[in-house]
Amino acid sequence: MPDYQAFSVEVTGHIAQVCINRPDKANAMNSAFWHEIVEIFQWIDATDSVRVVVLSGAGKHFSAGIDLSLLASVASELGKDVGRNARLLRAKILQLQASFNAVDRCRKPVLAAIQGYCIGGAIDLVAACDMRYAAADAQFSIKEVDMGMAADVGTLQRLPRIIGDGMLRELAYTGRMIDAQQACAIGLVNRVYAGHAALLEGVLAIAQEIADKSPIAVAGTKEMIRYMRDHRVDDGLEYIATWNAAMLQSTDLRVAMAASMTKQQALFDD
Repeated sequence: MPDYQAFSVEVTGHIAQVCINRPDKANAMNSAFWHEIVEIFQWIDATDSVRVVVLSGAGKHFSAGIDLSLLASVASELGKDVGRNARLLRAKILQLQASFNAVDRCRKPVLAAIQGYCIGGAIDLVAACDMRYAAADAQFSIKEVDMGMAADVGTLQRLPRIIGDGMLRELAYTGRMIDAQQACAIGLVNRVYAGHAALLEGVLAIAQEIADKSPIAVAGTKEMIRYMRDHRVDDGLEYIATWNAAMLQSTDLRVAMAASMTKQQALFDD
């Protein structure tokens, strides 16, 4: 495993623990962050022994969002021509979007464990994860409106399907902070834990429960859920029929059925 500037990565069993590792900067997302997260999740996607990902932040906060020094460096590249500036900014935004698309498109479930601040770009990140869990001290804000801009790395596209259109609009238009209990009430997080240690313990337990399942079944389930975001029910039914015409021939089905009948723990190949 290579050394990363913005992350630490540890694999235990079938679980990859990916931790944003800039605690002295509240895990703000610097230039290295945006490049490394793509590399990490491409490696996870290609590594069959990894079945689940737990994404967390080191220290007191999950992440305070994009590092302002990165925004300043982009601003320094702008010139006098509006057309050329627009081309540059569009390319930068698409590059940042690709970083979180790598999380969203990863075949393995990604569970976010959130404590402290989860602000701005951090909301974009957790919106790209499969599930979100919070410590009681977690605080969430779609902060971009307070910086005079619209969120542009996935929050406005993904969160309506997670918390609903009306609640997203309220939070995006006001930029107000909500706490962990409010986040749970609106469906932004699945569960709230008393503290950071309890959060990691609880999320790792859920990750282990998923890792014990057939990786063929879990990957197929994620793919079907992802596909249905942009398709009709009839399209989704047609797709799962074609998908399972192949996947139901996997030995995982026989292993799972035998384990169920004998009340034993099923052991699946990677």
